[in-house]
Amino acid sequence: MTLNSWLEQLAQRWAQMSGWELAAVVLAVAYLLLAVRQNRWCWAAAFVSTAIFTLLFWHVQLVMQSALNGYYMAMAVYGWWHWQHGDGGDETGGLPIHRWGAKHHAVALGVITACALASGYLLDRHSDAAWPYLDSFVTWAAVVTTFMVARKVLDNWAYWMVINSLAIVLFVDRGMALTALLHATYLVISVFGWISWVRDYRRQPAETAVEPS
Repeated sequence: MTLNSWLEQLAQRWAQMSGWELAAVVLAVAYLLLAVRQNRWCWAAAFVSTAIFTLLFWHVQLVMQSALNGYYMAMAVYGWWHWQHGDGGDETGGLPIHRWGAKHHAVALGVITACALASGYLLDRHSDAAWPYLDSFVTWAAVVTTFMVARKVLDNWAYWMVINSLAIVLFVDRGMALTALLHATYLVISVFGWISWVRDYRRQPAETAVEPS
């Protein structure tokens, strides 16, 4: 796909976007920007955005994407509660930023890899899915990384950088120009999220540095 055709498709997709879809996209970006600032209202934006996406995907018969966004809705509720009342949280919503140790990351990567291989194999054998393993990896990595955000694990931003980079490749290949552009925006925000959270993390007391097992 040439750059001109990609830009033309992007313009056409933008023109075709429904009001509900636009609202969901705007709220999804708002969620990330608020998450960078550690503002727990990010979870309210995430809940509304994913609720809209859940209905939109169901309407166009993308059942798995609808189910995934249903999971995101549940994590938005959990994230709101945990940022306010979780380990080390107080009435000001000051849940500290954690970092995972090597064991936590090994488990997370193991879960992502196992689930991606299993679902990728099933999709490859029993469907005409494009990029079954890459699609599966991006999906399962997003599931795990969303949990990391809810736990305020600093390393979530590094995971998102990888996920969004792979998602851009996936969506460009599928000709989904607007979705690819959205994930490019997510990628940029993820970089700033990492920088912002690292700065705040270094200002915290040492005892809050590693999440309890």
